Amino acid sequence: MIKTTVMVEGMMCGMCEAHLNDAIRAAFKVSKVESSHKRKECVILSVSQIDKEKLCEVVTKTGYTFKGCSIKEEEKKGLFSFLKK
Repeated sequence: MIKTTVMVEGMMCGMCEAHLNDAIRAAFKVSKVESSHKRKECVILSVSQIDKEKLCEVVTKTGYTFKGCSIKEEEKKGLFSFLKK
């Protein structure tokens, strides 16, 4: 899984978070997306890496300010992940 954390300014409430989440789901194939107006970020989990320029475009089109993003690979841990060592 690829974890993309996007820094976003302009979100004020839960409706703003939902608006951004819906826009990201419509533009990309994601496993999970979660936004927080308090932390000013959006965390996206996806199977493949998301295009930064397109992500910036989607965030900007929703009316918020894209402040950057970080991408890192996450290892999915399940109930029996300790057996894989």
